[in-house]
Amino acid sequence: MHISNNNHSNIFNLPNEILFIIINKLNIADASYSLVDVNERFVQLVFDSLYIQKLDITFMTMKSFYQRTFSIHEQVLSNLCENILLKIHDQVKQLTIEQHSMKRILTHNYSQLYSLSLVNFKEEILFQYLTDHSALRYLLTQQITHLNIDIQSDEIPKLLSKISSNIFILILSLCRRLIKLNFCQVFSCRNSFISIYKLPKTCPTYSTLTELKINVASFNDCLYLLDGRFDFLSKLTINVKIIRYEVEEKKNKRKLPKLKYFSLTSFGYTCNFDEYIIPLLLQMINLEELILFLLVARDDSTFIDGIELYDQVLAHMSHLNKFIFSIHTGVRIVNNEIDEPSNEDIQNSFIGKEYGQVGAYVHFEPRTPIDTSIDIKQTKAVVKSHIYSLPYQFESFLHLNNSFHI
Repeated sequence: MHISNNNHSNIFNLPNEILFIIINKLNIADASYSLVDVNERFVQLVFDSLYIQKLDITFMTMKSFYQRTFSIHEQVLSNLCENILLKIHDQVKQLTIEQHSMKRILTHNYSQLYSLSLVNFKEEILFQYLTDHSALRYLLTQQITHLNIDIQSDEIPKLLSKISSNIFILILSLCRRLIKLNFCQVFSCRNSFISIYKLPKTCPTYSTLTELKINVASFNDCLYLLDGRFDFLSKLTINVKIIRYEVEEKKNKRKLPKLKYFSLTSFGYTCNFDEYIIPLLLQMINLEELILFLLVARDDSTFIDGIELYDQVLAHMSHLNKFIFSIHTGVRIVNNEIDEPSNEDIQNSFIGKEYGQVGAYVHFEPRTPIDTSIDIKQTKAVVKSHIYSLPYQFESFLHLNNSFHI
């Protein structure tokens, strides 16, 4: 983005406040390469302390929705490292970098840095950096309180290898001051998951971490994170690839009084809502905010509605002041006929229970040979319902039909 002479008069006539808003829409790579040579006024704006405190040294290019690169041009990177970072490195507080530029960017001393985002890293490369790169290890050990990790994946959804699990464990062991960790939820399009094979018995992060965002492979992984190791964890946002019956190593029934915020997302149908999810929620005795995005499968049974949610969950959460949800129920008609409720029946189940505005609908799907979305048995038909809080606040919407209202 170079400024042409034809536009100089218009740009120069803009007040600093407007120019600063424009510059804030650019990352440091764009701004420094395009504007610092215009005149002294632009130099001062680009190097404004409020702007340079948060540096994003990436440039995203989309090949497709799932294929994105973040590297900046070599010439721009050289200009940044040789001319710009020399002047501002000691003022930077938040930094976003990718794997190809990290070694050069981290040659400078960032004495005020507390937030680090590592985006678009291959598993092997990131693990190598965490193991061998002294500057990165020093930052993680001594300074970083906010850390965001994004790992490349070549398919969607992707179960990452054990290397990524080891990266997670290594981060927990390295970071002594970590307060907030986002592991694989930086970009929702990634949809990559890790398995947590074994957590260390002790590590510094257990006594510092208050907020965690993470994608995990199984519900057991979720239980491992809530087994009491993270003493001060108050906010957990977790996406579980699949919730199904597993042989659990141990069942943890202890209460979770420190947890104030819990968000659970799973895009696969589960038959274990009552056995797994409800007992876990009942352990969160001081929860203030609950977010659920779930798909539940049942046989010859009832739909999840306002009455069931209230009786099983909300009635036991006296501190809850915010509940956001999108819950699909698919009832497979195998042996018995069921009374299919109307949209109004589902809606009415929420009346008088302090849910706020709620949307709901039901639709009937005759069983056909190609309909296998939730079926693992021979079924006569499938009846599906969807209940959701309004206004609708999730990025994803599944099984959209004409009954949906915003």
